[in-house]
Order: sequence, then C-alpha cells, then structure tokens
Amino acid sequence: MHLPHQHGQLHHLPDDPAAYDAVLADVTETALSRITPEGNLEHPAAREDIGDTTLGITSLLALAWHRTKDPRLPEAVRRGLAFHLRSRVFTEDNPGYPNLTVRDSGLPCARYVLQAGAHPVGDWPSTVWALLQAVNVLDAADGLVGEEQYRELLSVAGGYWRWLTEATVFNPQDAANQAIGCVVGGLMLARHLPPGDGDPVRERAMRLYDDEIRARRVQDRGALLPPEHGGAYDNNYGPISLSFLAQAHRVSGEQVFAEDGDTLARYIDARLCGSGFDIGGPRYSEQHSAFESVLGLRYFGHRIGADIGRYAGDSRWARHAAGADGGLDGHFAFMLVWQIQDTTRWHRAPRTAPARHQLRSGTVTVTFDDRMTPSVVEVGGTALVAAAVNRQHGFGPVTDGFLLCRPMGAVRVADRRADGLAAKLVSKPVVGPDHVLRNVRSLYVTDGTRLWTTVIVERLDGKRHLLAGMPYVVADGHRFRRVGDFPLVASAGELRLTHPRERGPDFFDARAELTQQQAAFELAADPRGYGDPDAGWRHIRTTTALEAGPAPAMPEGLDVFAVRYGTPATEPLTVSCERAGEGLLLRSESFTAVLGPPDRQGEPRLTLSSPTR
Repeated sequence: MHLPHQHGQLHHLPDDPAAYDAVLADVTETALSRITPEGNLEHPAAREDIGDTTLGITSLLALAWHRTKDPRLPEAVRRGLAFHLRSRVFTEDNPGYPNLTVRDSGLPCARYVLQAGAHPVGDWPSTVWALLQAVNVLDAADGLVGEEQYRELLSVAGGYWRWLTEATVFNPQDAANQAIGCVVGGLMLARHLPPGDGDPVRERAMRLYDDEIRARRVQDRGALLPPEHGGAYDNNYGPISLSFLAQAHRVSGEQVFAEDGDTLARYIDARLCGSGFDIGGPRYSEQHSAFESVLGLRYFGHRIGADIGRYAGDSRWARHAAGADGGLDGHFAFMLVWQIQDTTRWHRAPRTAPARHQLRSGTVTVTFDDRMTPSVVEVGGTALVAAAVNRQHGFGPVTDGFLLCRPMGAVRVADRRADGLAAKLVSKPVVGPDHVLRNVRSLYVTDGTRLWTTVIVERLDGKRHLLAGMPYVVADGHRFRRVGDFPLVASAGELRLTHPRERGPDFFDARAELTQQQAAFELAADPRGYGDPDAGWRHIRTTTALEAGPAPAMPEGLDVFAVRYGTPATEPLTVSCERAGEGLLLRSESFTAVLGPPDRQGEPRLTLSSPTR
C-alpha cells in the first residue's frame, strides 16, 4: 500500500517558461470547452471550495492571454468575470455563520458552499481566496477588461477586504496560511487604489500581520512559526504559508516577510528527510500539498541555499487544483499565477551547515523533535518513525516498560564531521520512575549510507532494551510504500522486531495497511479533517518496534546500546566502549569517537575520526 498524498519530490516539476506555457495551454483548452453560456467555469462536480473558482480560472486565462495573445481568450475572460460578479458575490449574511462582528453590513463575501446556511464556516478562507483571484485579474486587466468591469471588480475586491477585516473575526480557523493570504490580498489590492485609499489598506495589512499573525507565533524545534490550526506546523498547510510569505515579500519588499520565511524554510529543511518524507501536523499528518507549496519552497530554498524542494507533494495537484476526477478546478489558481510569474529557480543542493534538529548525509537523515529525540530516521529511502511502548513515544532506552527520552533539564548537542563521517551527540538529563536523574548520551554517526546509533546511560535496573523505532515507509520510485520491517544490526545484544499482541484502535501494527494518519484520526477528538491527528496519535498505546538489548562487556556502571541501520555489512556490528580519562572512547568497524567531559559551559565534547586514524 502506498501513502495516498506523498508522491514525487516537488523540485522534479519543470519550472521553465515552456513548461508553464504547456500548463496554461491545457488550462485554456479545458476552460474553453467547459465555459457555459452564462460564463460559469466551475468544475461540474464541485460542491465545496466553489465561490472563487470561476474567478480563479478567469485569472489563469488572463495570464495566458498576456503570454500568447490567443484571440479566443478576451471574450472568455470577460464572460467568466461577469459570471462571478453576477452570480458568486453575496452581500447578505450567510445564515449560521458564527464569526460576524457586524451584522447586515452589506459587504460582499464568497461562500464555501453556495446554498445559504449549508456550510458557512468556510466562508472566511473562501473570501480570502476570492480576493486573491480578484487582484490577479485586476493585475492582468489591461487590454482585456473594460473600464466598467474593472471598476466593478475593484469595488468588489475592496468589499471582500473590508468584510474580512471589519465584518468578521480575523482568522477564525486559527490557520496562518489563510491569515497571511488575507494580508497578501490587502497588499496587492492597495496597489490598485489611489494613495489616499491604498495607503491605509497597506498599513492595515501590515498591522494585521504584526498583531494577529507574527505576535501569535508558536515555538517548535527552536523556531518561531505561524501556527496552523492550533499547532506549530502542519505538513499540508505549513508550506502553503511559506508560499504566502514569498508572495508577500515579492509584492511589498517588507523585510519581515523575508525573515519569517527564512525561519520557516530552515525549519522545513530540518524536518524533511532526504527523500522528502515528513510526518505530523494538527490538521493533516501525512496529507501534503503540491503546487500550492512550490512558490514558497522554490523562493526561500534559493534564499537559504537549501534543497527544500525535495518536499514530497501530492502529484494529483502537481500544477493546479483538481476535482475528484482529476479535472481542472480554479481553487488555488492564484498560486499557479504567482508561481508562473516568479522566475526563481530551484536550489537543488543540500545545505552543509550543521542543523541542531537534523543530521543528514547522503541517503541518511535523522530529524529530531523539540526534545531532541528522533522523530524520523531514514536510511536508504526507508523511514522509521517513533515507536510506542505503554503510551510513551520516541527512541531511547526502556527500563521495565518506562521510556527514558523526556528531558528534565537542558539538552546539549555537539556536531562533528571528519573523514567522510557526520555525527551528532545529544546529551540529555532524564528521570525514571525511581526519580533518579540520569544522563543519556546518544551518538549518531553516518557515512552517508548507514547509520550507527550508540546510546549510553548509567546502568539501569530490571529488564531493559533500546526502543529503536518503528519501520514505516520506503521510497518506491516516486511514491512511499508501507513497510513493516527494516535491516538493522545490534552490537552482540538481543535484537527483535515486536508487534502489539492486543488488537484495537490504540494498538498499531506496522504490518497492516492502515496508515499512521488514518490511525491517528480514529483516535482524534473531532471528525476526520477537523480533528488533531498528532493528538490522536499520542493515544496509541503500543506499536510495532525494533528493540535492541544492551551490549555485553561494557564499562562498569554503564549500559550501552548500539545498533546499525541500513543494509547489513558482511561483518557483524562491533562497538567497544572504554573509559578514557574523564571521557569515553567508542570504537566500531567504521568510526572512532571520544565523548569527552563537558566544557566549562557544560557543552558536550566530541571528537570523530575513521578507525584507521
């Protein structure tokens, strides 16, 4: 079984002018074959996300005309615009809409569902989208749209802005991508207004960004991030926010958008495995956007010098939004317009500077969560995610069913590269059920194809092992396929792959076809699509897990766990550990490392070399 929403890496999409002309040519032919006598360009089967779609396709046709001068397009643009202005602009309050701050304002909005009262909660983002489609048509109106239509559309766009910022609660879904999109709409609208009208709109947009978005950022993994649906980051919506930040910077030049985009881009770079796989989010943990992310990933990947375009997107939406049958949908058309207008090219080389929350070299990636516990380990295209034991999730030593990975104090990190090796040492104070403070030192070393993990802790009592992850997916061409096994070697200790003995929604067996996101939604508090899959997943009691026993013949008073991920070499894994003065000397078949005593600031010391040196 393949994951349904993670297909190819987005930077594989061609981004040259000829490729975009081909996309617009397809859009043109589909739209011209679909347009009704009234000018309706909506997907025939669409029922939701519909209030802005004709206007979106109209904006694409306008852009296509400026590039090709196809004589069929001016009439189609005018008819599509007329249809939206006549049939998709609502000035009466939608019954049941809960977020109004001014009743009977008479200001226009775009409905998520056309029928009055059917599903009004989506009207705020639908109106943001309609504003963005409108300003794109205004930008392309020269030579296409008559003065009367232009003025009417400009008035409606101004009404959309006022409805979003005056007549309703701002950002009612706590979704930063929608809120930043609204700010972008205001900035673009201001350019079409005379200074006396445009300057206040621009100033209002910047205040909203500072007071309602930037001031509410959430910290995760050392970065301040625009929150998505109540969480710091969501795999579907986070990169969409990055695209809105890119457009905000493009149209305004304001440095704050560049700074915040750089921060989010570096965070994404640290989250992503080399294959582009990622997991986790408060709305969707595995559903990934596609073309909506391209602008931001390309723009900020170039700015920070990182290949964040490796992000694995949903290729069914590779160029534009599509209906269930794959047919053209105008929703999100503004992202395709901006993507075509922006000439930034993909940055395809990885960043080489160490990142606190990631270790990456070749086909090996370890991404770390906010506690500096691995969240995903990927070797050779196979990804392991955090396993669970007794409702405790993570990677780390387990004693009598208690997982030692939650820090009780400062977590210290040291990065080293030498002789073709890359390493990260994580030193973490933890407390077990006996209330004793212990220092867990985890050393991760990779040669770019394999990963050695060595975990050292003061000797534990009782039955103990290393929780070494849950095999989850493998890159299978341009897709990710579910797996339930992984090649791993333990250093002379017992190694086993265990599966839950119990059955039920809070036990996850990796051999089943059920995905992590599906299991997480089953345990979420709200229906699928509105629940928090991360919160749901935290209710998982036990998962499939790789478990490694302690290595024998280690220094007195220490437990040492050592495993090697990746294709097993012909020789077994051999890791020795001995005291060297105040530190520890580790030797394996492929590296030598010295874990020295902390320096005067308490930071860990690490030296690294190949075993021949």
